[in-house]
Amino acid sequence: MGTVTIGVSIAVPEPHGSLLQERRAGFGDPAAHGIPTHVTLLPPTEVAACALPAVEAHLLSVAAAGRSFPMRLSGTGTFRPLSPVVFVQVVSGAAACSWLQEQVRDASGPMARELQFPYHPHVTVAHGISEEAMDRAYEELSEYEAEWSCTGFALYEQGSDGVWRKLRDFAFGGGPVVPPQAPSPAARGTLPAH
Repeated sequence: MGTVTIGVSIAVPEPHGSLLQERRAGFGDPAAHGIPTHVTLLPPTEVAACALPAVEAHLLSVAAAGRSFPMRLSGTGTFRPLSPVVFVQVVSGAAACSWLQEQVRDASGPMARELQFPYHPHVTVAHGISEEAMDRAYEELSEYEAEWSCTGFALYEQGSDGVWRKLRDFAFGGGPVVPPQAPSPAARGTLPAH
């Protein structure tokens, strides 16, 4: 059956997802329209195609142990010079994302793997483009804000065309992800006027 390349992520909901995807494209990132706007829980990982049922069963159990939590994005950051990436920062929900990615990559599960870099939840808005364009992304989104209630995550597969497509959503089942927190204010997403 061969192998497939999968990823697990939290989708950035509308209207925030499309807005950041369009901004990423506007900065000249050719991958912008092939990658839904997201916070990664499992980076691109090659698995045997016949392992997909085990992957889905594992993700169902991870989701069943989780509960919704507030996510908030605010401002920009970068991994330069280590990696040519500019991102929008996750300022609320990072602990829950870290817990989830550890569960997804659990050593006893079908997606056990080491990471190339320490886990740092973020939303990529520029990757591998000119330094000038990355500087522009960093500056223009420096006051970006968005928030929502995260209610689950999704499994994606990368096609031979390089485009990531959702295979399945996994909704949280009510178990603890992080200690209880105050309810999140209404979702919002704003860009500064330029």
